[in-house]
Amino acid sequence: MDDADVVRAIEENAAELLMAMGAAGGGSQRVDDLAEWTIGGSPIDYHNAVVRASSVDVVAESLAELKKHGVPGNWHVGPSMPIGGASLTAAGFVAAGSEPGMAVRISELIAPRAVPGLSLTRVQDDESLAVWEATLGQGFGEGEREARWVASVYRKLGYDDPWQHYLGWLDGTPVATATVYLGAGVAGLYFVMTVPEARRRGIGAAITYDVLRAAGTEYAVLESSPAGRPVYEALGFREYCTIDLYEWTG
Repeated sequence: MDDADVVRAIEENAAELLMAMGAAGGGSQRVDDLAEWTIGGSPIDYHNAVVRASSVDVVAESLAELKKHGVPGNWHVGPSMPIGGASLTAAGFVAAGSEPGMAVRISELIAPRAVPGLSLTRVQDDESLAVWEATLGQGFGEGEREARWVASVYRKLGYDDPWQHYLGWLDGTPVATATVYLGAGVAGLYFVMTVPEARRRGIGAAITYDVLRAAGTEYAVLESSPAGRPVYEALGFREYCTIDLYEWTG
């Protein structure tokens, strides 16, 4: 893959995941020449998402759809989207930061240091997903509220590829989560979280390395939080693009 292909895969993998999760949550889906979005399926703004647009006319239309469903939402503006931030802020959206779009060839991942007592299991049924949900809720995003919604859509989407969910265990206690989504020809990494009391031990790096080595694709991609970026860089990821976020909270 050349750099342009990698950038396209970063955008498309995230778009596929957001659209699939939004549909499972009961969101209103739009896919046409002008726009692609899922709105109304989640109480979480990040997941009521506009992931593609080619006309400023749809800015107002997306806002109307958010108001119709009474939910907060986000525009995910990557390199392929020719919509400037000025058009979004003029309509009432607020700049909400940006995420670096990062990627690595999986064969070139740099192995992190081993974490004694750490093991990894794949979530394959509702019972283990309940443990995954309880673990995620201890430290990711909006906490229990977000974990509850994410788990509810994952139950509907099932446990087979393209969905791969993992639990990290430290001496038999669940302490970490990760999800790999196989789409756009790559493995996308999401919901990487270590519970607060087990952080700064290298657990996030260790589970990231292990789940991606098992993914079965040539490349892995992700959109990083500021806290996660140095961890991913140490594993060999590099930044290929920036995804700007614009939110409407109502």
